Amino acid sequence: MKKPTNSKSGTFIASILISSLFMLHAEGFSQDVKQTEEKLMKQAGENIEKYRKGDVSIQFKTPDGKPLKNVKIEVKQKSHDFLFGCIIFDMIRGENTYREELFKERYKKIFNLAVFPFYWPSYEPRQGSTGWEDMLKTIEWCKLNGMTTKGHPLVWATGSGTPEWLRQYSVTETEELLKTRVINITSGFRDKIELWDVVNEPVNVKTWKHKMQNFDDEKDWGVTDTISLIADYVENALKWAHRGNPEATLMINEYRTLADKDVRKRYDELITELKKRNVPLGGIGIQGHEPRQEWFSPVEVWKTFDQYQRFGYPIHITEFHPQSSGVPITGGWRKGNWTSDAQVEFTEQFVKLCFGHPAVASINWWGFSDRNIWLPGGGLIDEEYNPKPVYKMLDKLINETWKTNTSMQTDSQGNISFRGFFGGYEVILTTSNGRKLVYNLHVCKNEENKWIFTVD
Repeated sequence: MKKPTNSKSGTFIASILISSLFMLHAEGFSQDVKQTEEKLMKQAGENIEKYRKGDVSIQFKTPDGKPLKNVKIEVKQKSHDFLFGCIIFDMIRGENTYREELFKERYKKIFNLAVFPFYWPSYEPRQGSTGWEDMLKTIEWCKLNGMTTKGHPLVWATGSGTPEWLRQYSVTETEELLKTRVINITSGFRDKIELWDVVNEPVNVKTWKHKMQNFDDEKDWGVTDTISLIADYVENALKWAHRGNPEATLMINEYRTLADKDVRKRYDELITELKKRNVPLGGIGIQGHEPRQEWFSPVEVWKTFDQYQRFGYPIHITEFHPQSSGVPITGGWRKGNWTSDAQVEFTEQFVKLCFGHPAVASINWWGFSDRNIWLPGGGLIDEEYNPKPVYKMLDKLINETWKTNTSMQTDSQGNISFRGFFGGYEVILTTSNGRKLVYNLHVCKNEENKWIFTVD
C-alpha cells in the first residue's frame, strides 16, 4: 500500500479552528456551525479532486506505428485503491447461515476490504487448538472478489484479548506465548492477509506485562501506563509481526482520538516514540465509534487527521459504526436522536472528510447487518438484508460519484486523456468494424499514468 503524500490540507484550517472554539458548544445546528461544516466539506471536495485522482494519457497505434484516429473509447473504473471495508465476522465459523448469498452480494457491491477476527480467546479457546482453518473459505472468497484482507487484533491486553488458559503461566512465559502467537499467525497467513491490527488500544489499556500481573483485575480500560513502557511492548509486537510477514502492513489501533484531546495527545506521543525507534509500523489506526453515540465535530476530525499526517504513515479509520437506533446524539455538535436520516447524514459527512483528506487510506465499518450488530441499528442493511438508506447513499458515492466512467474518441494522434480516480480500469476500444478490444490498466498515485497500446 502506497503512503499518502505529506501535503497540507489547507491553510484555512487554522482560522476555522480558532473561530469554532465557541461554536462547538452551540445549541443545535446553528448558522455558525453550518458555515463551519460547509467550509470543511468544500475543502474536502477540493481535496478529493486534487489527491484522489490522477491525469491519464493513452495513445493507440497500429502495428506499423500509425495513430488510430477518431476511434470510440470507453473508460470503465472497476476498482478503488482507497479501501472501503467492513468486518466479515458473520461469514466465519458458519455464524451467518441466513441468506448467505444475498449477504455476499450486498457486501461485495460496496466493500473492497474485509476484516477477520483474531481475538485470542475465540481463536484459540484451548491451548494449541486454533481456528485458522475457519478463515480459509472466506479469505478465498474475498480474494476472488478483489478484496484486501485484514486481521484484527493480534495483541490486546484486556480480558477480551487474553484466553483464560494463560493464567497458569508466569508473566515471562505468557510473553513467550504471545510472541509465538504473533509470529505463527502472521507467517501462517502470509499469502492470505495483507494488513494487521497488531496492537489494539495501546494507550487506553494495560501493557501486556501489566495485564498478566493483574489477570483478574477487570479494570482494563482507562489505564495510563507510561509511554515508554507502552512503546516497549508495542515495539516487540511489531517486530514479531514483521518477522512473520515482512510484506504486511502493520498497524496499531486506538479509540477516543477524535473526541478526547488527552487521548489524542498520548497516542501522538506513542507514535512519536515508535517512529524514533524505527519500528516496522505501516499505518495509524483510528476508531470512529467511541464515544458510541457521538456526532464527531468535523473540525476535530480534520484536526486529528492533520495532526497525525506529519508522521508520514497512512491513517486508517478502523471501526466506524453510526447507528439508527433512536438513542440521543451526544458530543454537542448536533442535537437530536440517531434516526435513519441522522445515520445517513453523519456517515456521508464523515466519509467525505476521510476521502477528502490525503493522509487517510481506508475506512472500515464495524458491522454490516442489523441482524448481527454490535450497536443496535448500526448496520448498513436491515435484518432481512434489505439496503438501508445509508447503504444506498454509500453505494452511490463509492460506485458512481467516486468512480470514473466516460467515453470519448481518439484525436488525430490517436490519443485520449482524462482525469480519473486511482484504481483499476477497463479501457474498451471499438474498431471501425465493430470489434471490441479490452485493455486493463491501473491508475496509480505518484506515478506517470501514460500508456501506448498497439492495436492489431
